[in-house]
Amino acid sequence: MSLAAAALSLTLGGTRVLERVDATFAPGRVTAILGPNGAGKSTLLACLAGLRDPDAGIVTLDGIPRTRHDRRDLARRIGFLPQTANVHWDVDVETLVTLGRFPHRGRWGETDVDRAAITAAMAATDVTGMAGRIVNTLSGGERGRALLARVLAGTPDWLLADEPLAGLDPAHQLDVLDCLRGIAARGAGVIVVLHDLNQAARVADNVLLMRAGRIIAQGTPETVLTPARLAETYGVTTHVGHTPEGLRFIVATARG
Repeated sequence: MSLAAAALSLTLGGTRVLERVDATFAPGRVTAILGPNGAGKSTLLACLAGLRDPDAGIVTLDGIPRTRHDRRDLARRIGFLPQTANVHWDVDVETLVTLGRFPHRGRWGETDVDRAAITAAMAATDVTGMAGRIVNTLSGGERGRALLARVLAGTPDWLLADEPLAGLDPAHQLDVLDCLRGIAARGAGVIVVLHDLNQAARVADNVLLMRAGRIIAQGTPETVLTPARLAETYGVTTHVGHTPEGLRFIVATARG
């Protein structure tokens, strides 16, 4: 089981946002996509999710072009969490999360399996206590967690998340990172766009570093998140160290 991009290229508004991107993602692993603003991270994720079609190249799922898969099957297997935490209707949190089971629903409506998945997703994202609250009355971080719960309720084989830590306090950031690791531990593939280098070093098995629509480097955090690579990608000088617990940390100390 794999999800892969082969020679993906895409131009938007006259700007080349992806340039022959090749990447293969494995189940049971967390891949973090990093890079400066405008690097093409979100666009790549949207192409992998089937929300954008590239001008050239293909996305394959299990070696078969995504366009040849049944759309309902894709909806079951690929879960996408967008960057913006907007909900355009007044609905409570539990109802929103329940919508994540829609691709799995049969003619007989909600099953015990559906209910178990919804309950587990709400617990994993710490939104059980706000089940009856209207989503649009929540803070941005709370909405983000509710939307993540909706995706998790679908128990996808692949979770594609665009900046899922945005708007979250430090405690809930750690909770979401632990949730992503747990999803991968159960065998699903996780691909996540992040800006925080330290959180990427903490959660990722693999890192894909992008700049100007191209992949600069890909591999383990230890081999990719180096001062030389970060200088090439972000144009900053960095210090890389370790906490007393052995966690790697990265501090940007200067531009250029």
